[in-house]
Amino acid sequence: MSIRTAEAIDAARAAGRDAALIGYLPAGFPDVDTSIEAAVALARAGADIVEIGLPYSDPGMDGPVIQHAAEQALAGGVRTSDVLRVVEAVAATGAAAVVMTYYNPVLRYGVKSFARDLAAAGGAGLITPDLIPEEAGEWMAASRDHDLDRIFLVAPSSTPERLALTARAASGFVYAASTMGVTGTRATVDSEAKRLVADTKAAGAERVCVGLGVSTAEQAREVASFADGVIVGSALVRSLGADGVAAMASVAGELIAGLSTSEDTSAH
Repeated sequence: MSIRTAEAIDAARAAGRDAALIGYLPAGFPDVDTSIEAAVALARAGADIVEIGLPYSDPGMDGPVIQHAAEQALAGGVRTSDVLRVVEAVAATGAAAVVMTYYNPVLRYGVKSFARDLAAAGGAGLITPDLIPEEAGEWMAASRDHDLDRIFLVAPSSTPERLALTARAASGFVYAASTMGVTGTRATVDSEAKRLVADTKAAGAERVCVGLGVSTAEQAREVASFADGVIVGSALVRSLGADGVAAMASVAGELIAGLSTSEDTSAH
């Protein structure tokens, strides 16, 4: 099993970073073997947590870059078993490996079976953007049985009651969607992100990581000043698709440099 997400975030701070880097790549893009190579390269470049996307035909949260990558992966025949192969390869590097997926594929696979196989592959947990804690009873039980993190989302529109409920239900960290909308690079970090992190912590969350819109080292540094982790997807996926694995790893290195408060930027 890879390390848990909380351990990875704490280790990043111990290594001199203001926050952990959480990098997203979809399994099967541009093909399965390259997606394994890319995810391993991302971990070795220093990403503390690698978020492996399970391609989905009807995404509600993904912007155009990730939607296109998912479409290509699905056209190439990617399967859930391939996602677990990527998890296994990332876990072998020592980085925390989590799967991000809409909940329907988990239901179709079987919630208990998915938890069992994710844990067996070395996975640390699951991010579920369309699953709310009130409807997550089966997943809550299965994740406890297999010692997996439950990572739920909050948004700028979340009420104080919703933030408290999510903080109690989550383990590892809470994913703060910094803006209302879909994933994708943006020119600036939404001003709501800092308030959302503070409110989520005040509601009881120990670790809060920010995603949606971060694509540059400057943005990563800004988010790291108030969050425990910085989640980057579209910038990595775009670089991988346009210029290959080495270029994607270079982008990851630039982002990690933006998170460092000391000279220690050692990779896994």
